[in-house]
Amino acid sequence: MPTPPPTGPLVTRDTLATGLRLLGVESGETLLVHSSLSSLGWVNGGAVAVVQGLLDALGPAGTLVVPTQSGDQSDPALWENPPVPREWWDRIRATMPPYDPLITPSLGVGVIPETVRTWPGALRSAHPQTSFAALGPRAREITEGHAPDCRLGERSPLAKLEKLDARVLLLGAGYDSCTAFHLAEYRIPAPRVEVGRPAPGGGWETVVEVSITSDRFDALGRDFEQDRPVVRGRVGGADARLFPVADAVAYAERWLEAHRPREGDFPHPPV
Repeated sequence: MPTPPPTGPLVTRDTLATGLRLLGVESGETLLVHSSLSSLGWVNGGAVAVVQGLLDALGPAGTLVVPTQSGDQSDPALWENPPVPREWWDRIRATMPPYDPLITPSLGVGVIPETVRTWPGALRSAHPQTSFAALGPRAREITEGHAPDCRLGERSPLAKLEKLDARVLLLGAGYDSCTAFHLAEYRIPAPRVEVGRPAPGGGWETVVEVSITSDRFDALGRDFEQDRPVVRGRVGGADARLFPVADAVAYAERWLEAHRPREGDFPHPPV
């Protein structure tokens, strides 16, 4: 049976850039983008055209930032989708290739961030599990100095984006993808957990980290959108939302303290 034709809308680099400008994306700003390619419609050129459209809207003075997390750089004992046999765990830990910002692929964040990661001139932060990649004049400032024991806290690109008055663009993605909310977890009472991963020189290491989870971020996002100014619109076929990183973090601090248990453990790193 032949494959049915796409239903659209037909999206191009130019229509994406125009749609982003109409939404409110400004030339020269710094933008943290969470995205879903499939939500946009039929994109002529796929993820490459989306990145081109984003860069066109931001202009040469703007900086594009995306999450390039690599959740597979983690303890196989915690893997669930799919799990691996217990008898494999020690061998996996002993032989897992260490993180390399140039070659370790991103995982679970979509094809658009992976396209940015491999784009000429892109820079990527050094954390082996929760890195960010950036393109533009502020890329080095944002990505450098990502501490190995600070996934998404004060010594991560998120804190720099907050200080730089960056904004978040959810492009077909939901609030459960909003990494800015994680910065709030570092500013409220939170448990600490041991996090295992391949060591930089080979072998295995364990670090103590703040416990983070995107649990209930969807509810947090709904309340945030009702209480704070969030620009909403459509880009291609995708729902899009635009708001300041600092506003999202400040709101999340108050919301999480009120709605999350003060005790408990969320051992899984975001993927």
